Amino acid sequence: MGVIAMQSASTGLRALNTRLDVIANNLANVNTEGFKTSRANFEDLLYIERAQPGVENNNGDQRPTGLYVGLGVKVSGTQQDFSQGPPVPSENPLDWYIEGKGFFQVQVEADLGEGGLAYTRAGNFTLNSEGEIVLANSDGRRLEPNITVPLDAQAVGIDPSGRIFATLPGDAQPQEIGQIELALFVNEAGLTQVGQNLWVESAASGPPITGEPSTQNFGSIRGNMLEGSNVDPARELIELIRTQRAFEMNSQSIRAADETLQSVAQLRR
Repeated sequence: MGVIAMQSASTGLRALNTRLDVIANNLANVNTEGFKTSRANFEDLLYIERAQPGVENNNGDQRPTGLYVGLGVKVSGTQQDFSQGPPVPSENPLDWYIEGKGFFQVQVEADLGEGGLAYTRAGNFTLNSEGEIVLANSDGRRLEPNITVPLDAQAVGIDPSGRIFATLPGDAQPQEIGQIELALFVNEAGLTQVGQNLWVESAASGPPITGEPSTQNFGSIRGNMLEGSNVDPARELIELIRTQRAFEMNSQSIRAADETLQSVAQLRR
């Protein structure tokens, strides 16, 4: 009496605490380029079967319903929302925005990503000391395929099909110096998050399907523009309030169960 209620409510507190962590991470990344919001999915736990539906009595009548008491809830997983983030204008010619589906490919350590590759929607690129195009994050991951901008290039541009052009001294027309390839996955939600605005392939995501932008299902590229975070602050704050209220209700369940157990303990007095 009361013990099951207390245990069930405690599972609710643990699950809601995880949901609170997910919401807090979403809000913390409201200004992170290419960030995709996540949500915590819940599922109920096992049930104690105290009466089975369909059991017949001596008169041949069947019990129409069963009697089951649940044992609480747990977080079944976190699901990412890969909807398009808002375009953010930029003055940097190496800031690129994927309009549609696809991921930029960058080189990582072999033990981090399958085939030494990771994937990102963040298009904030820059040049390293050798003129290679790299992701402007903490480790400066090289773009794959690797593209090097000539040191004497006066301007760099990109077209919607992912072709990169550089204007060199003495040339009236820009010269093509590389071609971007994007990657698609059958199950984007199955990608593994590894931080640094990167995802890596997993068994759930399936292998990458690569191709040039603006072809088939691949999105197009827009220069001088970044993809902002798709976090909706208003929605996240509403979910935060709902989580707080649910947490309070589960706390009340524990308090009520405790009072019931206290009453039972005092019966012999």
